[in-house]
Amino acid sequence: MAERFLDLLRHGEVQGGTRFRGDRDDPLSPLGWEQMRLATSDLTGWTRILSSPSRRCVEFARELADGLGLPIEARLAFRERGFGAWEGLAVDQIPAEALHDFWADPVGYTPPDAETFTAFRARVLDGWRALRSEPDPHSLLVTHGGVIRILAAEVLRMSEDAFFLFEVPHASRTRLRIPDPPWRTSLVFHRSVPPRV
Repeated sequence: MAERFLDLLRHGEVQGGTRFRGDRDDPLSPLGWEQMRLATSDLTGWTRILSSPSRRCVEFARELADGLGLPIEARLAFRERGFGAWEGLAVDQIPAEALHDFWADPVGYTPPDAETFTAFRARVLDGWRALRSEPDPHSLLVTHGGVIRILAAEVLRMSEDAFFLFEVPHASRTRLRIPDPPWRTSLVFHRSVPPRV
């Protein structure tokens, strides 16, 4: 296999504002659509598009794939972490003590009925291993901040508790280089687009 690339694109702003949103399937806001179009306006060379099945990812991914004449595939492995009882809640709607415990130990503290961090990480990395074994030369994956953090942390060999220190703004882009063994995957860039268009 020749050297390959994977571009990661976080979804844009979502209708309803900032909330704990994993399984909750809210669509992009009008600004979110503009952010995504701006984020992809200067990039070319993709040979396929992959996406989380969530509306905030896959609806834009379909539009982009149609415009570029590329195949698209939604993959469950790359959906966001499920937040259980916190789904759809804003920060100020969560009891202060519980929120403090989560921020203090985001790996070890699991919100009620939520997917554990361990299960979330394992799911994403299973998807990553499958993707790395595929021969496609340059894929775009439209996904979520949590998924991108997991992948970046894996590539950079970051500790689990450093995972949340890696910021992933709306419509930010990250590129990974996937060389043939024995060379290791590397981070090429991680950048944001302007927050307003």
